[in-house]
Amino acid sequence: MSDMTFDELAGQMTPEIHLALKQAVELRKWPDGRKLSQAQLELCLEAIIKYENTHQFDEQSRTGYIDRSRHPQQEQLHVDDSDDGDDIKWVKE
Repeated sequence: MSDMTFDELAGQMTPEIHLALKQAVELRKWPDGRKLSQAQLELCLEAIIKYENTHQFDEQSRTGYIDRSRHPQQEQLHVDDSDDGDDIKWVKE
């Protein structure tokens, strides 16, 4: 067994392995059809992110990137505290 750390292993992944892990995360299953466990999903995501950081992917190409420049700032919602009897009540069934 190798003494390689997780960071070293993730940094030395090939582009093919990186893409395979991304596909496994997207589909939530391995190429052979077996479902990813929660722990496997988390490790795959961590490896993908470490690979992208190690290989200096530009920000827009990284997994999980959200382009906030296209969305206007959300305005603060006005909350009406008046008691006019028209309250909405959320019920959990």
